[in-house]
Amino acid sequence: MFCKKIFLKLLLISLAISACANIPSLPVNQIVTPTESISFAIAEISKPTYTPLPTITSTPTQIPTNTPEPIAQAEIILDTPTSEYIPPVAQVYEAEAPVTYTGGKYILVDISDQHMYVYEGDVLIYSFVASTGMNNATRVGNFSVLNKIPNAYGATWNIWMPNWLGIYWAGSLQNGIHALPILPSGAQLWSGYLGVPISYGCVVLGAYESQLLYDWADVGTPVEIQW
Repeated sequence: MFCKKIFLKLLLISLAISACANIPSLPVNQIVTPTESISFAIAEISKPTYTPLPTITSTPTQIPTNTPEPIAQAEIILDTPTSEYIPPVAQVYEAEAPVTYTGGKYILVDISDQHMYVYEGDVLIYSFVASTGMNNATRVGNFSVLNKIPNAYGATWNIWMPNWLGIYWAGSLQNGIHALPILPSGAQLWSGYLGVPISYGCVVLGAYESQLLYDWADVGTPVEIQW
């Protein structure tokens, strides 16, 4: 075993000496310049030409102005006869003869202040806001209640006039005192306009006031209309 180790050591020494013998000798003054290998490639890349793109200026979106729409005003187009004086109509074809009245009831309509004053004797029992005719269409003078119709029909305008009290004739048409007219749709014509001349000749009251007057008045009750 010991001899085998010595043999191996001698073998290694012998191999080393043989290797050294094969190395060529170099001159003393020769400088060996190591060859430097380049492990990467150098490429010359031309600088790209930059063409600036046009700047996009966004047009600001115009905020719409919240302009309120004009409030629509109802325009009532009525089939009116060609006449200089166009009162509302109640289709009563026979003119009632004036009634001799001996009671103490009296109705006063004042166009200047659009008001009705109702008297019994010398006592003022009612004071109502009223509307008379546009363009002085309500006639002034002394009249009387000619008839009482719970709900008169105005054929010319296709309206109903509750609590009708006829007071004077204009040709074949009759003007009177009544509540706000009712349109075929059921809406009240001229609602909200009491107190200004708005009718076509009649004296118009609110629904409640006209009912009070209708129940109170008699056929023949004097009606005076003045400025």
